[in-house]
Amino acid sequence: MNAPQLVSPLRVREPGLNALPPGVERYVVRAGGITALELAAGDRIEIVNPEGMQLGEITVFDAGGRSDMRMIGAKADGTAEGFKSILSGSDASATKLERTLRFRNISLDSAQSTCVFSPQSPAGDSVAFDADADVTCVVAAPGEPMPADRQDTVTDLTIFVHRQPRDEAERIARLPDPLADPLQDQRIEARTAYAYEVKAGQYIQIIDVEGRECSDFQCFDIAALDKGLERCLDATATRHVVGASYPAPGLLAKFYTQDFEPLVELVRDTCGRHDSFGTACTAKYYEDLGYPGHVNCSDNFNRALAPFGVQPRKGWMAINLFFNTNIDDTNQMYFDEPWSRPGDYVLMRALKDMICVSSACPCDVDPANGWNPTDIHMRIYSGEHTFTKAMAYRMTTDAEKQLTKETGFHPRTLQHTRNFTEYAGYWLANSYTKHGAIDEYWACREAAVVIDLSPLRKYEVLGPDAELLMQTCVTRNIRRLAVGQVVYTAMCYENGGMIDDGTVFRLGQDNFRWIGGSDESGLWLREQAQKLGLEVWVRNSTDQLHNLQVQGPNSRDILKDIIWTRPDQATIEELGWFRFSIARIGDEHGIPLVVSRTGYTGELGYEVFCHPKDAPAVWDAIWEAGQPYNLTPLGLEALDMLRIEAGLIFAGYEFSDQTDPFEAGIGFTVPLKTKEDDFIGKEALIKRKENPQRVLVGLELAGEEMAANGDCVNIGRHQVGEITSAVRSPILRKNLALCRMSVDYSELGTEVEVGKLDGKQKRLPAKVVPFPFYDPTKSRVRDVPPPE
Repeated sequence: MNAPQLVSPLRVREPGLNALPPGVERYVVRAGGITALELAAGDRIEIVNPEGMQLGEITVFDAGGRSDMRMIGAKADGTAEGFKSILSGSDASATKLERTLRFRNISLDSAQSTCVFSPQSPAGDSVAFDADADVTCVVAAPGEPMPADRQDTVTDLTIFVHRQPRDEAERIARLPDPLADPLQDQRIEARTAYAYEVKAGQYIQIIDVEGRECSDFQCFDIAALDKGLERCLDATATRHVVGASYPAPGLLAKFYTQDFEPLVELVRDTCGRHDSFGTACTAKYYEDLGYPGHVNCSDNFNRALAPFGVQPRKGWMAINLFFNTNIDDTNQMYFDEPWSRPGDYVLMRALKDMICVSSACPCDVDPANGWNPTDIHMRIYSGEHTFTKAMAYRMTTDAEKQLTKETGFHPRTLQHTRNFTEYAGYWLANSYTKHGAIDEYWACREAAVVIDLSPLRKYEVLGPDAELLMQTCVTRNIRRLAVGQVVYTAMCYENGGMIDDGTVFRLGQDNFRWIGGSDESGLWLREQAQKLGLEVWVRNSTDQLHNLQVQGPNSRDILKDIIWTRPDQATIEELGWFRFSIARIGDEHGIPLVVSRTGYTGELGYEVFCHPKDAPAVWDAIWEAGQPYNLTPLGLEALDMLRIEAGLIFAGYEFSDQTDPFEAGIGFTVPLKTKEDDFIGKEALIKRKENPQRVLVGLELAGEEMAANGDCVNIGRHQVGEITSAVRSPILRKNLALCRMSVDYSELGTEVEVGKLDGKQKRLPAKVVPFPFYDPTKSRVRDVPPPE
């Protein structure tokens, strides 16, 4: 008899948690930045060049501030010039490093350094060093600002620290570095609560030390307490004011009392999932589950608050930080393991003198704390500091977080509005104070607008196999693309599902620039290059290349007198649709630019690309030139109206990885007959085109009530489609929508109903109409006379 074969069980993947082996830590050195860390004797530091072509520099110091590269077995070949250059600039990591070096009494004046990597280092190249002593190790990713017409972008480096085995007592979860010198640095041990006093203007940072641990937070107005009134954070009043389950950094960021007095403002949130519906856990909750006497947050609150004269309660209302709750379609509230990861935090600014209380939730009988209660850490910072408003953005689920950034044009857009929203890791304007979405919309249709769309992802693709990589990864025929030309295309998985849509710029024979909506497409390009063994680099230039769209009938007149081009480049008047020129502001000595005749509005327009450091000056030049032409700033609300009218698609609405280009309404980007070369997804797309199931159509609705993304589209009781986007068109005076429709019901004139409320109790009559709704022949964007 054969022995039974043991089969390894499938394990749950949790990329949201620290998936590294025990004793391994990961750090990121941001492009043009610096990272400092501690190494103990016997530790190994590995520096990885994930995108290739990026130089690195490393230096080390002992406890006395002495620099000697032999302490990590390296040979000194420099004097920390890369570090000094970065420290003389404005990178945020430079300020942080200056504080670190000052605290350790370290000077770079006589520092040694070792340069790692070369300008031709392949993607994934790495180097490792072993520490012979306890040292402070500093790593830089130096580089100069990339002009818009170059491709020598500076990129991130990744550090892995392999720690020597330590006793369990020595293993301490790594806290994020303080944001500034803290006034108070307090560990809140698991299953406890801690009360503390905060002055108006000071900042409170609540940190989830090991990840997936809830922390209930409550605060009281001291002035009201002195009068015998317990005025604390009221979750219901807060939800009413902000119109959301809980505040978020940005415009609606404050927590209120029952009297609608603001108590604290949320400045940063790196988790993004909290709860304001439930109370802090109570004795009754555990009793009802069969756990009488279980420690709970409400009783812990009572004990912590007693010295401040706050009356005890059986259940405390609170903002339950990191508690992952939601409400399903049947109106049932549910919860699951928190989304928070090790080191995630919220940063709040006190608006009054307050007594605060925070807990490290003790729940170990359900997933609320990932079944394992752990510590919370609290820090208080002086109100003299200024911290940027931010959420956390991650390129992939298991990537290190990045805080929301300001675009290079933000200093100028901020002069016109405070209404910003987080978009793909950046703050972008929703609308502008003196205008509003409708006024901005009409300015684009009748005059000209300027739009900050810097968060678009840019990737430099260069090397002998660059054309082959692009030809393999996008649906358009890149071999037909000329230098100076741009093409709009789709990028698909093997099954035909869309990764992204975007544009490809050809800068040279072996030089391309991919501009898309998400990092998924850039990462996909790099993965395919490595998989196919191609000699090509794919390097992220998003932070080196910010862009304004100048759109509208007057856009050419605004730009033609301020944009200089070389004789071998097309002037603004000559620049054709989906073409670009290397250019400068003013004259041959001006700010370097790339200007393309592309856009996202359905109007004649251009995109102007520059380095972020030059962005304010570029804005100023365009803004001044545009004043005689009624140039107006335009935000995302108006942009959405424009692009829907023009039939332009948007990720997460018209397409996802579950839709192919034909279903997304951009079948023209898949030239199956003329692109003879194979490309990823080609076979699947041939089958999908031969057997279509769904298609994007236009709908015109009766009445003025708008459809919304996700509304069902029915014929009788039968659902035949789903709304992707909708607009009440000012210029067409019609109520319009885009709809992903079953092909059997996509014929023009087909009458359908859009379901509202629960999709059944209220129906809006509609019919299938042609789209694009506005300028279907593209005569305006092409700048040609419309057909008769």
